[in-house]
Amino acid sequence: MIKRITFLIFLLLSINLIAQNEELDSSQVVDTTDTAIKRISLGLKIGIPNIIGGAVEGVLPMLGNRIAPYFNLSGFNLDIDNVSSEMSYTEFGSKIYFGNKGNGFFVGLGSSKFSSSLNFKDLSLDFGETGTGSVDLDINTFIIKLGAKTGGRIYFNFELGYGVGSIPDELKFQATSSTGRTEYTTEKIPNIPGVTEGGILIGNVGFGISF
Repeated sequence: MIKRITFLIFLLLSINLIAQNEELDSSQVVDTTDTAIKRISLGLKIGIPNIIGGAVEGVLPMLGNRIAPYFNLSGFNLDIDNVSSEMSYTEFGSKIYFGNKGNGFFVGLGSSKFSSSLNFKDLSLDFGETGTGSVDLDINTFIIKLGAKTGGRIYFNFELGYGVGSIPDELKFQATSSTGRTEYTTEKIPNIPGVTEGGILIGNVGFGISF
């Protein structure tokens, strides 16, 4: 996870340096940076359910620069009570901007996949022993969200939304005691940030570079 974040930050800094060099090389040309449409955005998002991850967006020359496909990706580990987990979150779809500059207020539609491997510890088994067990939980949702994105080379954005999907109340899996005995057990889903009974809450802030 740390290597992934370091790579994303390094990528953003590298793109910024390249952009600065291009501006110096074209210093004799009339500067129209403030009014030009910036088609590609690379950045980071922090919030739920992604915790922290990368984001890519491209503004298409369609409907007055209002359509912008996007892709978000994150992976993280999380300990909740007696459950350790390895999680990943991917989201893709399209933003529809209200203005014609590829920034400002927007509505977003898309799909998400929340994948997790849950490792339960200290489970109380029926034969009087404690044990451990693991199970995978995959959640697919339909996303609708609202947000806003600033213009300029360095951008900031925020989003609020919800992913509608089917989420089970309980998980059934095989647990193993320290003596090697096994038993099928049923446990409730741990309190994963953003995951609700009917879907996934979306709330994040982001920043990055547009060009």
